Amino acid sequence: MTTQMQQLYQQVILDHSRSRIGNSALHGDAAAGPHGYSHQVNPTCGDEIELETELTADGSVSVRWTGDGCSISMASASVLTELAASASITKMLEIEAAFHELMHSRGTIEADEEILGDAAAFQGVSKFPARIKCALLAWMAFKDALAQAQAGATTADNEEK
Repeated sequence: MTTQMQQLYQQVILDHSRSRIGNSALHGDAAAGPHGYSHQVNPTCGDEIELETELTADGSVSVRWTGDGCSISMASASVLTELAASASITKMLEIEAAFHELMHSRGTIEADEEILGDAAAFQGVSKFPARIKCALLAWMAFKDALAQAQAGATTADNEEK
């Protein structure tokens, strides 16, 4: 990765940590559709996130979160939320899998910007094992909350039949 790309990626992370997308009050039981909630803590550094997903009628997922932590964990939650706003659930699961693979690559694979969008900016983070958990915190919460929302949607569908 060129120095110019590293600087661009660092700027993306800084921008997202300062202007956090999706960092808003959670709806809880007031959510309109099937929803899930996850509270995750990184015990190593104290980063913490509460993340909520809500399945929408058009087959997408809405993400909201609150949290406190380092710029990497907060920027990662912001990027995830931005990506979810324009992706289907299937696409978000593809993005999550690619992000997870990137984070566990220890810097040995090149980020696929076409799949990851701004999440590709975390490629450099994968070289620092202590920071990987920071970058993955919101993504782990997302997978957990999405699974709950999908289970709730399945239960609701079965009750209607």
